[in-house]
Amino acid sequence: MKQQDPERFDLGGGQCTMKAVVTTGHGGYEQLVYRDVPVPTLAPGEVLLQVLAASVNNTDINTRLGWYAASVTTATQDVALARENQTAQETPDGGWSAPTPFPFIQGTDCCGHVVAVAPGVSEQLLGLRVLVRPSMRPSGFGSQENIWMGSEFDGAFAQFVKVPAGEVFAVNCDWSDAELATIPCAYGTAENMLQRAQLGRREQVVVTGASGGVGSAVVQLAKRRGAFVTAIAGRAKMAQVKALGAELVLAREDDWVASLGENTVDLVVDNVAGPAFGTLLKLLKPGGRYVSSGAIAGPLVTLDLRTLYLKNLTLLGCTAWAEPVFANLVDYIERGELQPLVAQSFALDQIAQAQRAFLDKTHVGKFVLIPPPPDPA
Repeated sequence: MKQQDPERFDLGGGQCTMKAVVTTGHGGYEQLVYRDVPVPTLAPGEVLLQVLAASVNNTDINTRLGWYAASVTTATQDVALARENQTAQETPDGGWSAPTPFPFIQGTDCCGHVVAVAPGVSEQLLGLRVLVRPSMRPSGFGSQENIWMGSEFDGAFAQFVKVPAGEVFAVNCDWSDAELATIPCAYGTAENMLQRAQLGRREQVVVTGASGGVGSAVVQLAKRRGAFVTAIAGRAKMAQVKALGAELVLAREDDWVASLGENTVDLVVDNVAGPAFGTLLKLLKPGGRYVSSGAIAGPLVTLDLRTLYLKNLTLLGCTAWAEPVFANLVDYIERGELQPLVAQSFALDQIAQAQRAFLDKTHVGKFVLIPPPPDPA
């Protein structure tokens, strides 16, 4: 992906403007600049949304920090602390698959209201409250090419965002805007992992990081599939995770092998990684599956290949979502099968405060940013 024009957010005469948080480079919170920028101009096939709510994800922070660079070997929290005490510097390979397109607007999760459509796009979309599918396949679902809103092009940390018309999904429910904004990235990632790993009824699944956005979504989505869920969380959050439907909750400090036994688990869903990786593989039955879409405790792990091949294990990495994933989530919401978890809402200009709270890891669920309403026309 090409770098953006560094002056593309500059204001000229007569432009319609909006408030947005522009991420200007890799670094600390000083890279998050709340300012006026031009309202996006629609290209063919696009719609313009007024952003009603946008939640915070680990990937927003990782992208700002340059955590995806091969040179980074530690946890997100460690990198964030280091960035607080360093002069900002660009990390050429710090984006997902290409240099991050600074300056740009982050924000992977969006609950929005369709306010304009490009010529040729159905005007029946106007006025709908929608969720945006952030994991997009520009070459179709037969290709592994995959781009993400808010990581590789402008996202929802703004009053308005433009997206392809085919990526918006109307939702008919009584949830608040903030509650809907907790869904796209976390629940889509969780549903995609469970689909890819083919979790079935009565299977035993272990979920790490179960109090976080993705982990708490996995607990709910695995439970609705009829699995027996063992969740791992901080001791102070265990009761809240239990209330989501987990049959058993273990603390991060517990001896998981002593509690569950070796060779007892069908599937491990792990977005934590770090030092616990080898222990998780011990839990898996012969023929078991391990699936991951993150590594918040550290991306480098120790793998004993004998465990992998002698137990006939399957290791699955997930980023690009399968086509049914997002439509399934909308269906689950409309049928009342999911529980939204809003830890706290912040005004958009309080993004640094929200991300600090996110990294403190004392919450269960998601932090949500609310943009100011646009000025009357």
